[in-house]
Amino acid sequence: MITGNLFIITAASGAGKTSLIKALLKQDAHLKLSVSHTTRQPRSGEVNGVDYHFVDEAAFLTMLGAAQFLESAEVHGARYGTSQSAVDAPLQAGQDVILEIDWQGAAQVRRVFPNAVSIFVLPPSLETLEQRLNSRGQDSQETISKRVAAAQSEMRHVGEFDYVTINDNFDVALQDIGAIVRAQRLVAAAQLQRYASLIQTLT
Repeated sequence: MITGNLFIITAASGAGKTSLIKALLKQDAHLKLSVSHTTRQPRSGEVNGVDYHFVDEAAFLTMLGAAQFLESAEVHGARYGTSQSAVDAPLQAGQDVILEIDWQGAAQVRRVFPNAVSIFVLPPSLETLEQRLNSRGQDSQETISKRVAAAQSEMRHVGEFDYVTINDNFDVALQDIGAIVRAQRLVAAAQLQRYASLIQTLT
């Protein structure tokens, strides 16, 4: 059985990874986004079960204690976690899965799935990052300043990832990530298994 590919997409808050992932999912029906659990409050327009599974601290800690998370982390005072079953099931069915997680979670996932393909999305500058955070209109200037400082700390881990793209031009960054996905699907080991009958007739 051919299992699906696991893609990890990471970026500091405000770099645009969520918008890129949404656009990628619209383009590629074979990709599935794993919906994370979080204890933070929903932002305007976010839907439970679509953007995140919004749970309280007690429910999150219960899942954590039962070892139900593939990875988990605390970011900006809120807990985030990826359900193990939400990843295993689609992968075993041959579905390609995207994890939208931070660098801490990415490190945890790579220990379990060493073949996972990791992509880090960078902003073109700190000024642009701050402008994007301001444009959300959700946080105070003090909070935004803290987020920019935290982003710098997160971006120091960029060298731990397989691929890096700069989200200066949205369409170019989207093409970059799409190219990585397509290339991973063409890896010889999977193709030899997927097209075993054809290759046997050709060789």
